[in-house]
Amino acid sequence: MEKKENLLGYSLETLEDFFKRIEEPKFRAKQLLKWIHQKGIIEFEMMTDFNRPLRQRLAEIAVIRPPQVDEVHVSPEGTKKYLIKLDSGSMVEMVRIPEKKRMTLCISSQAGCALQCTFCATGAQGFEKNLTAAEIIGQVWLANFYDSNDSNITNVVFMGMGEPLANYNAVVRTLRNITDPNPDGLGISARSVTVSTVGLVNGIEKLMAEDLNVTLAISLHTPDDELR
Repeated sequence: MEKKENLLGYSLETLEDFFKRIEEPKFRAKQLLKWIHQKGIIEFEMMTDFNRPLRQRLAEIAVIRPPQVDEVHVSPEGTKKYLIKLDSGSMVEMVRIPEKKRMTLCISSQAGCALQCTFCATGAQGFEKNLTAAEIIGQVWLANFYDSNDSNITNVVFMGMGEPLANYNAVVRTLRNITDPNPDGLGISARSVTVSTVGLVNGIEKLMAEDLNVTLAISLHTPDDELR
């Protein structure tokens, strides 16, 4: 059986290409984005502005599937740490951090990490896999819709498990999706998105050339300014 496409990680542009392939007008892409990221609906059957034949066709060839929430831990001040299970069985973490005027989400881009920085617990478990764009943006979807009582995410930080620039293509694809100004998508300002790296120079140069305008943070862990 042919594997179904997971549309959750798709941007407006890649969704337009998808609908073109199945001979549907490109405006369907904006409709689908609105169902996913504005209304939190991921079942095609509930997307009532799609006709029934299209809903059936989509269900045959595609899915919108976020990762699974395995555990949730809440601190006294309201920070929520989620243990997320991927289809592969690997586990990653995301953290929802409430602040006065914003809601920040710290997300993972890899399961484990190959860099093994001595100050980081993730490196001690070794590297398991790069997350797909669907698995990365699926964390944002879960943060917005898993608990209906929570406020929507305003800021995103790639500072969870893994080195984002070591999973470059999926991370950039996710960044474009998150910061797309299309009002039917997530609509998070590029200035509200931060990519934290330990300093992969080639990745930094490539990211700076992407014209994404996100914030780049370089993690320095040394005991004095001279070493920094």
